[in-house]
Amino acid sequence: MAWIVLVLSGLLETAWAVALDRSAGFSRPLPSVIFGVTLVLSMSGLAYALREIPVGTGYAVWVGIGAVGTAVVGMVALHESSSLPRIACLLLVIAGVVGLKIFH
Repeated sequence: MAWIVLVLSGLLETAWAVALDRSAGFSRPLPSVIFGVTLVLSMSGLAYALREIPVGTGYAVWVGIGAVGTAVVGMVALHESSSLPRIACLLLVIAGVVGLKIFH
């Protein structure tokens, strides 16, 4: 269960990062509220997962999921660069996250 919560919390990290960008420095109310709610839920899920998963592994997996998710949203929905080197680097992050899970 801790791993499922950790993955969901990583996905929520993607949500709060995108909402933070869309809030335009907290000047737009709806994205600002979405940021706050998803931030609290993401951190709460991370805290829950860390009761069973070592902090180094849990935090790295959480950040990796959030970073890759945010980069993918940026490339797909926000028209950021989707160059081959950038995609290759994201695949390396995914490989690292999978490796941390396997060798946990």
